[in-house]
Amino acid sequence: MSAVEAKLAELGLTLPEVVPPLAAYQPAVQSGVYVYTAGQLPMVEGKLPVIGKVGAEVTAEEAKDLARICALNALAAVKSVAGDLDRIARVVKVVGFVASASDFTGQPGVLNGASELLAEVLGDKGVHARSAVGVAVLPLDAPVEVEVQVELTGA
Repeated sequence: MSAVEAKLAELGLTLPEVVPPLAAYQPAVQSGVYVYTAGQLPMVEGKLPVIGKVGAEVTAEEAKDLARICALNALAAVKSVAGDLDRIARVVKVVGFVASASDFTGQPGVLNGASELLAEVLGDKGVHARSAVGVAVLPLDAPVEVEVQVELTGA
């Protein structure tokens, strides 16, 4: 078990299976020392636990929890191409999309769910640049979608 997966276990989390693509793309690709994930939805065992717009059908706190799931799914996607999460030198960038009610402006707080998980699991290597974007709708009516870019060590 990698040190990263041991830390996940310590936090009571398990790395899920990689979420299968919903269309014509790969869950993650490696280019040089970087791994780029596709947008990860908060899928749990093949299903979205909640659907709808944040600020309407979904609360900001629920959406923050969903962003954590997205980050966990992103780590699974990274592992699928890197082979070992201990190869992560650092998380470089996180981009998060929040399906938002027209008056909802708390996208950064929602995306803190993903950012905080990455920092909890990876320590200083998990601290990253980030964008939090409000959108009208996401695939499958998901409330949140997160993509991650990581730099790998050479080993």
